[in-house]
Amino acid sequence: MKAAVIVFPGSNCDRDIATAIEDVSGTKPQMVWHGDSDLPEGLDLIAVPGGFSYGDYLRCGAIAARSPVVRSVVEAAEKGVPVIGVCNGFQILTETGLLPGALMRNAGLDFVCRDVALTVENSQSIFTSGYRTGESITVPVAHHDGNYFADPETLERIEGEGRVAFRYGEAVNGSARSIAGLLSKAGNVIGMMPHPERRIEAAHGGTDGRRLFEGLLRAVA
Repeated sequence: MKAAVIVFPGSNCDRDIATAIEDVSGTKPQMVWHGDSDLPEGLDLIAVPGGFSYGDYLRCGAIAARSPVVRSVVEAAEKGVPVIGVCNGFQILTETGLLPGALMRNAGLDFVCRDVALTVENSQSIFTSGYRTGESITVPVAHHDGNYFADPETLERIEGEGRVAFRYGEAVNGSARSIAGLLSKAGNVIGMMPHPERRIEAAHGGTDGRRLFEGLLRAVA
């Protein structure tokens, strides 16, 4: 699997997701600096990692979404290249318009960093084929602005289109059942607030996150 990981000033999970991709696929991804204008040719996956791009100034992900390379990410996604955005990467994807809605401050304005239970809502996408619909998995979160928000019309639309990939099985951002993972309409873009790259091997406490990358590897193969 030929993959690229986008690196922004303030990224702190870029190496984590690069290690996860290499561990699962056997191929080291290319690290692409935010100031580059082009992506490598023939990519099977683009990863937009978590962290605090540009120090979360202005609004989480807002400045990063206007980086030169992100224009190429949007163009690649529109051509069908799989794109995963985790945590701050999810925020960036909403800022680009690749995913609807926005990520707001958590209830209580607390930074949440712990393992959480997720329910798999859709196992039919290239990112979720390693799971069963309705299955409960455990993946860690680490966020302050992880409360997914969209207007009622948008929520009704994405629910009807089966685009909710994961929900929190417990109260994390203020209420249980809130959206933890969201797919694009075409199904080749996913935003996740939890960190699947941090649950890759038994030493991490489990392998529930690894199954996302394994399913994706099978899909692109």
